[in-house]
Amino acid sequence: MPSLGADMQEGTLIEWSVKCGDPVKRGDIIGVIRTEKADIEVEVWEDGVIDQLLAKPGDTLPVGALLAVIRGAGKPAEKLPISEEKTLAKAERIKVSPLARRTAQELGVDLAQVHGTGPQGAITQDDVEKAAHAPAPAAVKPAAFEGMRHAIAAAMARSNREIPHYYLETRIDMDRALKFLASQNEKRPVQERLLNVVVLIKAVAMALREIPELNAYWLEDRLEAKESIHIGFAISLRQGGLVVPAIHDADKKNLNELMEAVRDLITRARAGRLRGSEITDGTVTITNLGDLGVETVHGVIYPPQVALIGFGRIVESPWAENGMLGIRPVLTATLAGDHRATDGHRGAQFLTALNRLLQEPAKL
Repeated sequence: MPSLGADMQEGTLIEWSVKCGDPVKRGDIIGVIRTEKADIEVEVWEDGVIDQLLAKPGDTLPVGALLAVIRGAGKPAEKLPISEEKTLAKAERIKVSPLARRTAQELGVDLAQVHGTGPQGAITQDDVEKAAHAPAPAAVKPAAFEGMRHAIAAAMARSNREIPHYYLETRIDMDRALKFLASQNEKRPVQERLLNVVVLIKAVAMALREIPELNAYWLEDRLEAKESIHIGFAISLRQGGLVVPAIHDADKKNLNELMEAVRDLITRARAGRLRGSEITDGTVTITNLGDLGVETVHGVIYPPQVALIGFGRIVESPWAENGMLGIRPVLTATLAGDHRATDGHRGAQFLTALNRLLQEPAKL
């Protein structure tokens, strides 16, 4: 069971997308795990052949529990140690007959909510049918939503407890960036137009090249700089809560590629089809609440990251430049930094670099 978040303790296997004997290669999706935050597609990290599938759909197992055995190409099959088989057997929580499982799928019944009356508490077809026709309970928040709020609460409580935050903010003239986007979008069909956020993401990624201490983790009382820039992008979900999947190698993508990545992440996040690496790989996070009318965002860092950048709404404001006063579209950008990793001086240099890059959007 992979660890798909700083505070994840267990996960539930929803489905396998492979079977024994199937060849797999690094990056293939082999199954779906349900966590408190979302359903996550699990990737395989080595080439080989699926030798054994030890967990069954519906099993809830702790992080680190054995789910499957992948045999390296050319290696003989290996029998799982008896101790591992016993550990897995003890971890199984739902006993259900094949007929009852099929009936539950047809009727849309959540087996986790069904009381089994069969031998050793096994769920029977009759149990499923009774659950399907039981009166609907009083309206409450969905369990998935409650689980997500619990996971968010745990991460944010840890952040406030462990991280000494400092905050900086600056106002950025977005006139040049918006005119650049308008000129680019004139040539494109509506469905391919660039949104403001892609310019912000690219500018953040480029600024992190200059101030790499903000693209890092704080682990075991030391700063661990990250070579790759994987920007976590906060996405609110329609049913409530949020997820923060990462756009991998954001500094190496052009604006078109970033726009495609943003659309793809939003679509899959709201469909519950994110990959494990997208949830765990973020090296810094961006939160953008401008579309909700918020002008200034003071975020909370997601551990073990050491920085979070917030963007508010672009508003028309008086702006003086070269002794001339005018009205410009102005964006407030904020930085939440971990004072163990950096100080206000480096944070200010980052915001200065961000501002400079947004004044030359054609170079992004």
